Amino acid sequence: MFSHQIPRRKSRQIRIGDVLVGGDAPISVQTMTNTETCDVAATVAQVRQAANAGADIVRVSVPSLEAADAFGEIKKQSPVPLVADIHFDYRIALRVAELGVDCLRINPGNIGRAERVGEVVRAARDHGIPIRIGVNAGSLEKDLQKKYREPTPAALVESALRHIDILNRLDFQDFKVSLKASEIFLTLEAYRLLARQIEQPLHLGITEAGGLRAGGIKSAIGLGMLLSQGIGDTLRVSLAADPVEEVKVGFDILKSLHLRNKGINFIACPTCSRQEFDVIKTVNVLENRLEDVLAPLDVAVIGCVVNGPGEARAAHIGVAGGSPNLLLYRDGKPVGKLKEATLVDDLEQEIRAHIAARQAATEN
Repeated sequence: MFSHQIPRRKSRQIRIGDVLVGGDAPISVQTMTNTETCDVAATVAQVRQAANAGADIVRVSVPSLEAADAFGEIKKQSPVPLVADIHFDYRIALRVAELGVDCLRINPGNIGRAERVGEVVRAARDHGIPIRIGVNAGSLEKDLQKKYREPTPAALVESALRHIDILNRLDFQDFKVSLKASEIFLTLEAYRLLARQIEQPLHLGITEAGGLRAGGIKSAIGLGMLLSQGIGDTLRVSLAADPVEEVKVGFDILKSLHLRNKGINFIACPTCSRQEFDVIKTVNVLENRLEDVLAPLDVAVIGCVVNGPGEARAAHIGVAGGSPNLLLYRDGKPVGKLKEATLVDDLEQEIRAHIAARQAATEN
């Protein structure tokens, strides 16, 4: 199958728990919990659901010292590294640093006096914790709002450089930066400008992108354009939807660009009157049944014999319309025929068997 490799921007590598970000590390996918952080059980459950969907890192909002103590309990039960999202109160950052946080999401400029910022940075250095500077078009500093009159790429970059300068003066380099806006081209230009000025990793996102469908499309366009230019080391797809959906869309974007190969990549026709079985139903059911599969695999489901055999041959597992039975391909070769009545069950069995055989061969 044709594949294009995107040259990536060279960036300094940092470590968030056991996940490397930047350098030559794979682009990581993040999401954020939307439960009440003090509800430890609910938050842990959501973190685990995101991890099961493939999330590499999960961010948790920590708005109070009470939430910080709850975060400590959540961290003990989390299967993936956790980022604490903190604003204004430096004591929260110090507390979660003691409790084992893997990364601090702060803006040094809104933590308060210089000595307070210094305490947070010392705690991060002592505990080996990186920092994420997060600039958002909706919360720019008042003087920048006055200077630029509206959020602009230059305004976002100037805000970021202010926070970066604070960390530079404290000789702290283990940080990443995000420059988020809900407007795609504003976001694109801001990231492009900053990418040329710093060596640290960049966390990508189109903030407040919208609901599942519209937000997913907006994120795919915006993040896809940056990623295709080699910009970006980690990302979050911000949707008004279940955090698990954010993870799914994030990996779909990376798979489409050949930047991550995790989970099943379905190649399916949009259907027409030539289809000889119900392609849409087959794909929808298979996607739901195989959500637990994180191993990379290309699966083609094509409804007719015009494009079907060619697409099926190019996939690891493929099925194409045929009469009276459907044609099954494995690694480019025809291996048998399937009946429509048992198609979903047979394809699921074939896919799981293929993955198991490949894993066994790797282990041996």
